[in-house]
Amino acid sequence: MIKGKKVLCIISARLGSKGILNKNIKLFNKKPLIYWTIYEAIKSKYIDRCIVSTDSQKIKKISTKFGAEVPFLRPKSISKDSSEVTEAILYTINNIREKYDLIILLQPTSPLRKVRDVDKAIELMIKNNSSSLVSITKLKYPVEWILNKNNKNNVKFLSNKYIFQRQKSKLFFKPNGSIFLSTIKNFIKHKSFYIKNTYGYEMSDTKSIDIDNEFDFNIAEYLFKNNYC
Repeated sequence: MIKGKKVLCIISARLGSKGILNKNIKLFNKKPLIYWTIYEAIKSKYIDRCIVSTDSQKIKKISTKFGAEVPFLRPKSISKDSSEVTEAILYTINNIREKYDLIILLQPTSPLRKVRDVDKAIELMIKNNSSSLVSITKLKYPVEWILNKNNKNNVKFLSNKYIFQRQKSKLFFKPNGSIFLSTIKNFIKHKSFYIKNTYGYEMSDTKSIDIDNEFDFNIAEYLFKNNYC
């Protein structure tokens, strides 16, 4: 709880994945990948309840072992490759009795995120009286360097003005997939974390690895083992 507001954490972890088989429970530094997100979430001084949303009995068993709650399994109908995480969040909100003020989504694919980032993000949202917040990281290159390719393999810059010197480019950010926050009221209304006054919580490159494939997994594990995060 923070400033009288109750905080619900949801960790979304379905069994299926295309890039890495059973990615959410693949061993990462000798523990299932999901462990590292649960471990940091339950240390938060603001999170009142931590629920794992999953369609898998195996993930449920692992999650409860490490301290998270799995009060029910989500339906297979919202656990497909094409399913949106918003469906899992809304299903969880609608199927618990307790009422909460804030929702925070933490994904297992961001194992380098620490509890201090979680708590700082919550504090930042409350301090700025924002309706939602997402974690972000700086783009590694100017947006003016982005190319578009058509079906004939012809390429052109998306921007009309090419900038050779990185220092002369405007600073842009991208979401890193690590932390998503919203008031329950606004999330139910908009079904999104991206609304008019969404605030950004900046994180470093080393903490912003979002695991999608084996390359990402190996990079994240290297950074973790060598204390880059």
